[in-house]
Amino acid sequence: MYNFRTDLALERRDIYQKVNNLKQIDGIKSTEEEINEKLKVTRVEILNKNGEKAIGKPVGNYVTIDVKKLKLAEDEDIQKASEVVTKELKKIINIHTDKQGDILVVGLGNIYVTPDALGPKTAKMINATKHLNKKSKKNVAVIYPNVMSKTGMETSDIVKAIVDKEQIDLVIAIDSLATRKIDRLNKVIQITDTGISPGAGIGNYRKRMVQEYLKVPVIAIGVATVVDSYSLLYEYFDKTNLSKIEKKKISKEIKSLEVPNLYLTPKEIDLELNELSKVISKILNKILN
Repeated sequence: MYNFRTDLALERRDIYQKVNNLKQIDGIKSTEEEINEKLKVTRVEILNKNGEKAIGKPVGNYVTIDVKKLKLAEDEDIQKASEVVTKELKKIINIHTDKQGDILVVGLGNIYVTPDALGPKTAKMINATKHLNKKSKKNVAVIYPNVMSKTGMETSDIVKAIVDKEQIDLVIAIDSLATRKIDRLNKVIQITDTGISPGAGIGNYRKRMVQEYLKVPVIAIGVATVVDSYSLLYEYFDKTNLSKIEKKKISKEIKSLEVPNLYLTPKEIDLELNELSKVISKILNKILN
């Protein structure tokens, strides 16, 4: 069904509805909330196997905060975005853990590749408290294990070993995501309680970091930092007045191109990713400590 790569549940929902001319999808509950003229929250809840099959995402909750109308360099805008993300993240965390417990924050990605560095950059600013052994609060441990090409090990296996050894109650993973829309780059934050597949957004599928494997809930926080070149082509032709037959023909021609798929990111990626990692780390420190 999908001729593009995306990690965002709302994009998969939108495409499925458009392709099948549906207003609603059986097995999926969706709500949208306009916080103000700059902030929008979309909640997608996949209720059962039917919804899961329809858009290719596991059963669970997906919250997307659209901040593309905010200027994240301005303190007032950062505060507005932080309040909304904090509220939504608290809701999901509270579903899966009580006021006490050991939490492992995992910064996924390669710190030496800028679009993939959100996880490690954020994790480096998280306050670790587990060694203090304060049982009155959530005890936080932090790792940023790099990528398999650097460690020679599956990241999920590394996390699993730590979860088992340290008796972790909840994992919070932070990672860079892929989108199909260029205007969502560095402007959309997704929170989900279904875990994450490291590298899935760019087609580099690794062992999934999910509750079924780790035996503890896994909450994932991600920001869309890349879009693939094929997605841009499909989106462009989708907006034209070409017939379905012509679009289908072009789609086949694009698929047959013997060129590597390219992943694009904004030229301001360094500055924007630094700001976003600061925002996410402050939010997590506030909630967990």
